[in-house]
Amino acid sequence: MLFQFLGGLGIFLFGIQIMGDGLQKSAGDSLRELLNRFTSTPLKAVLTGILVTTLIQSSSGTTVLTVGLVSAGFMTLRQAIGVIMGANVGTTITAFIIGINIGEYALPILGVGAILLFFFKKQFINNMGQIMFGFGALFYGLELMGSGMAPLEEVAAFNDLMVNLSHHPIFAVFTGTGMTLVMQSSSATVGILQKLYMQGSISLGAVLPVLFGDNIGTTITAILATIGASTAAKRTAGAHVFFNIVGTVVFLIFLKPFTSLVILVSQGLNLNPALQIAFAHGLFNIINVLIQVWFISNIAALMEKIIPGKDAVVEYDTKNLDTKVIQTSPNVALNQAKLEINQMSKFAIEEFHHAFSYYREQNENDLSTVNHLEEAVNNIDQRLTEYLMIVSAEKLTIAESNELSALIDITKYLERIGDHSENIANNVKEVLKIDKKAKSKEKGRSNGEKRSLYDTDVISMFKMVELIVKMAVRAYEEDNEKLAHKVLEQDPLINEMEVKLRKKYIESINNGSEKPGDGILFIDIVSSLERIGDHSVKIARHVTTKHAVSSLSETFEKTKDKLFSFENE
Repeated sequence: MLFQFLGGLGIFLFGIQIMGDGLQKSAGDSLRELLNRFTSTPLKAVLTGILVTTLIQSSSGTTVLTVGLVSAGFMTLRQAIGVIMGANVGTTITAFIIGINIGEYALPILGVGAILLFFFKKQFINNMGQIMFGFGALFYGLELMGSGMAPLEEVAAFNDLMVNLSHHPIFAVFTGTGMTLVMQSSSATVGILQKLYMQGSISLGAVLPVLFGDNIGTTITAILATIGASTAAKRTAGAHVFFNIVGTVVFLIFLKPFTSLVILVSQGLNLNPALQIAFAHGLFNIINVLIQVWFISNIAALMEKIIPGKDAVVEYDTKNLDTKVIQTSPNVALNQAKLEINQMSKFAIEEFHHAFSYYREQNENDLSTVNHLEEAVNNIDQRLTEYLMIVSAEKLTIAESNELSALIDITKYLERIGDHSENIANNVKEVLKIDKKAKSKEKGRSNGEKRSLYDTDVISMFKMVELIVKMAVRAYEEDNEKLAHKVLEQDPLINEMEVKLRKKYIESINNGSEKPGDGILFIDIVSSLERIGDHSVKIARHVTTKHAVSSLSETFEKTKDKLFSFENE
């Protein structure tokens, strides 16, 4: 019994994972785009949460995506709460799929899925094969679990447990929560309950509180996703827990009327036992959303009080890039893209600042902020590049084409500045990790003492690079040629500092005053600083080049009459 149940559970969970991955691959980046764009109102946020969860068959997956977007500043707490409410409704689709009894066809579905997955090279067919394989595995796992659990009806201890669950709803809630925490899948808990109910091993009165607890258990994934995340992300996870606990408390109070309603509707629609559970699960989540959706602002305010703190990440404005204006006015579209770049530059500068701060202070909050800002920079880079590619398909003037080319280049320079800032933070982390291992062997340093990771030369280079990045960005935003030339003048100085520090660390490794591992990591940090300086110089060059071209055009306009008259002579 145990072997068959565990094997069936394993295949079931694997099937859900494979099917969800296949659906996610088929949808591509559109899932993140859906969450990013269509959550402006509570209703839109709820509907988007339902749609995304239905597509990937995982409320946990939607929640983790949402937490990531909140961490990166792409979504507000109020938007995220709406998405999570929708995700709770979307996850009930799996229960309805299970309720359609096609277990007899599980193996042929598995077979067809395997053929599509392993014998075709086209990505779309592979994805369809993965979805079918996961679908078949899901039902085959259910069949195995059902067969394994069938003899439980004859076990007296199990029957006593089921009776206790029906008489003690709070105990049943904790049971459901525990089951989902262990299996990390609310769908698995629901699938087991459906099988037990079909076999007559458990009453509806015991099933419903377990279902309520199952919704609380599924919040653990969101909680785990907030480890090291921003304050807003932690509030999102807190709202997820709050939403499900409040729903459970309300439905426990009205458990008898709700049970009677489920029985009444099930008899009226002639639902089989598995679909009765699916209907109850769906109804619970839909009513819970209808009750609490009106209080999203209040829930957000409560989370802000319970989880205090200020977010390090600036909230991201998604309204800049409007594809509607591209065809009507490419010039306006380019101006919107420039506004987006201004936002991106603020993130990139902030990311470098926190990497520098992490180098000096070794505060884990700085490292966490660098990671969140890097995600934001990468997201803006992706959105902006896609937007500019659409603009490039339009008929543009020579000036607009030049502006488009500059915008694409500067987007990439800022993205690389972010990458190198992240590299610096990761190198510092590696140095600290090496130092931690060696720390126990050193007698001269107390546990609370921070290691000095730097000397004045490295600090000087950090300060110089930070200044140049800010100057280059400001020169571009203000179209300031004088400031851009100042940036270009600093380029040789940064290169000289990089060469000196590289030699210094190599010499210290050779004479044994520096550990080889530490020295190599410091050389990487210095190299990253030099590259950040290079990308800042490239941004400044766009400004000086633009002015040089403009100056040549003006000169031509002034002298063209003389040139043409000379040609005629």
